[in-house]
Order: sequence, then C-alpha cells, then structure tokens
Amino acid sequence: MPVWLREHSWRQTLTAVYLSLPLRGGRATPANIFCSEQYLKVSIPPFLFEAILYAPIDDTNSTAKIGNGNIFFTLYKKEPAMWDSLTLENADKEKLQYLRENAVLKAHEKAKKETEAKKITKQEHKKYALEATMKLEEAERKRIEDLKEKERQKVAKELELWKKQQKDGDKYKSIQKKGELHQEIEPLKEKKSEKMNKTQIPNEGTSKTRLKSTKGCHGSCIFSPNLKEEHLPAPRAAATIKVNFTPRVFPTALRESRVAEEEEWLHKQAEARRIINSDLSELKDLKEEEKNPDWLKDKGNKMFAMGDYLGAVNAYNLAVRLNNKLPLLYLNRAACHLKLRNLHKAIEDSSKALELLTPPVPDNEKARVKAHVRRGTAFCQLELYTEGLQDYEAALKIDPRNKNIEKDAEKVRHLIQGTMQSS
Repeated sequence: MPVWLREHSWRQTLTAVYLSLPLRGGRATPANIFCSEQYLKVSIPPFLFEAILYAPIDDTNSTAKIGNGNIFFTLYKKEPAMWDSLTLENADKEKLQYLRENAVLKAHEKAKKETEAKKITKQEHKKYALEATMKLEEAERKRIEDLKEKERQKVAKELELWKKQQKDGDKYKSIQKKGELHQEIEPLKEKKSEKMNKTQIPNEGTSKTRLKSTKGCHGSCIFSPNLKEEHLPAPRAAATIKVNFTPRVFPTALRESRVAEEEEWLHKQAEARRIINSDLSELKDLKEEEKNPDWLKDKGNKMFAMGDYLGAVNAYNLAVRLNNKLPLLYLNRAACHLKLRNLHKAIEDSSKALELLTPPVPDNEKARVKAHVRRGTAFCQLELYTEGLQDYEAALKIDPRNKNIEKDAEKVRHLIQGTMQSS
C-alpha cells in the first residue's frame, strides 16, 4: 500500500500557484512527476501524492524544481483568479476517477502528437539534408564537367596549333626543295653564260668602261660577275637517337646495387619457380597467388586461430614444399602438432626451426625462445623431463625475464625430483 503525502504548503497569486511538497528522504526524478491541466501526481515509492486541482492550469509553462528534500511547483493558472483551495473539494469518487482517466488520456494524446511532430520534423530534416546533398553533388558534377570542357578546349587548341605547325613545316620543306633546285640550276646558267662570253669579240671601249666601272664600285658592285648569290643553309633534319641500356632485373643502376644480394635473391626466385613449375599434384588446382609460401603461411595462421589445426598443417606442408628455408613455417607447424598430439613431429619441426635460426642474433630471439619452449613441451608430454628442462633453461638464457617459462621450468624440476625420489 502506498503512503500518502498529506503534508504540503502552498500559496497563490492572481496568475500562479506555488506548491512545496516534502520528499521525506525519498529521491525524486522528473520521471516521478506527472502534471496535466487539472491533475497532479508525484509517485516516489512508497510515497504517493495526488491532487485534482481546483481549476485548470497551463501545464506547458508550469515548472517543478527538486532540491533540499522538497519539490517546488510553479503552476500558472489558465484564467487569472483566486482559488478557494488547492484541490477540488466535495467531489465524488466517480468524478475524481473521470478526471484522473481524462488527464492520463490527454497526456497520452499529447505525447503521441509530440512524437508524430518529432517524426515529421525528423523527416523534414532528412529531406532537407538529402536535397542539400543532391545540390552539392550537382554542383560538384557541374564543376567536373566544366573542368572537362576546359580541358577539352585546351586539347583542341593544342591540336589546332600542332596542325598549323605541321602545315608550316610542309610549306618550309617545299620552299627548301625549290631553293635546292635553284642552286642546282644556277651553276648551269653561269657555265652557259661563260661560254657565250668566250665566243664574243671584246671591244676596247667596252673593256675600258667595264674596268672603270669595276674600279668605281670597289669590288662590291651588283653587276660584278665575281659576286655570287648568298643562300641560307637548310635547317637540320629531325631524327631520333636510340639509347640502349644493359638489361637488368632490378630497377636500380648497377653502380648503386649490391650484386651478391641480388644474385642470392635471383637464385631463390629461380628455385621457387622451379618448384612451382615442377609436377606437384597439389599445385595444379591452385591459383597464382596461392602458390606463394607467404600466402600459405598466412592461410595456415588463420586456420590455426580458428581451431582448424589439421587444415593449418596442410597449408604449412605445402608452403614447406615451396620454400624449405623459412623457419617460421616449421615453428608454426610444430604448434599445430602440439595441438594434435603429434609430439614426435613437433620435436622434429622445432629442431629444424632451430637449425634455420642460426646464427643466433637479436632479431631471431623470440623465434628461438618459441622453438625451445615448444620442443620442451613436447619432451615433457612424452615424459622426457630432462630433455624438456634443458630446452626450458635454454629459453630462459635467451629471455630471462619470462615468468611463464620460469614457472614451467620449476614444475619440470619438481617432477624430476619426484621421479628420482620414487625410484
């Protein structure tokens, strides 16, 4: 049963009612307050306050503030008037029930209208955003079309200029050919004129005047037979010079390359191609990218993460067939064999990985630690604790801060001591 809150204080003016309601230790939130035109309810379990107001109020502008253990209501009257009391008195239960249900119904209708209004507003905002996006896209498309048109006009102008240059070049070549023909015909005319001059008998008067005229011209007269017509030399003909370079597989110049490393890389590539081109039944149905050992290693890693250890082993096997010099292939396959309880194969793959991880350098420390741990785990599962302890100690020498390896090594020591005591 609810505990009715009877204690409250109120005062009024001609336009507003001020109501103070104590909470009695309860914590109120806006969700606990319901207010309509003539119905006010505060529900803070187990406390309950309910009032059918004396006259209608403006529930939209009315406010409620929570603080200092009280709820302060400011209720604005719809019609300015002084109330005789806060609540409607001398009302029977049916009228109170009717007013209560009517207030709740109006509140539901109001909430529904607000929801629909918000939905319409949201749709209008979406429509506006869509139209704005379409306008932006249209503007962008127009900008791109304008750029294309400008580029098209630019190319057309360049093409017209090129055609004009070609025509001018053809005209110049024709003029050049005519000049060459003129140069060939001119010596023939000079020879003919010389023969005609030899056949004629020279007069003394004419020879004197000719000499005088030549003296007066100082050797630069236009009628001098020794002056020849000057001709400009023809322009150089266009040609293409071919430059041949020594063919190389690598894009760098020979002076900048490392011959030893390049030869080693080419040797590995040739060996990989030879293995791929060999008659392997597993490679017939594979794509080109699937014939890459690195791709197969990544495929095996994904299968291992998914728990498909047998599929991962098959992927690593094929990768090893393609390239048997990658220690990570053996190391990952050893992890799969441990999951499948193929302990002897796990020991073989770990040992092969350690052989390939020589010489020991800082770059392969992590891989060597994994190889020792996996081989040591396989030895311990075969109850060869002494050999397993040796691998754990070798891993600790490489990575002395690894607490997990130290714990495993300590467990193996206890097992060895227990076995010796029982024997």
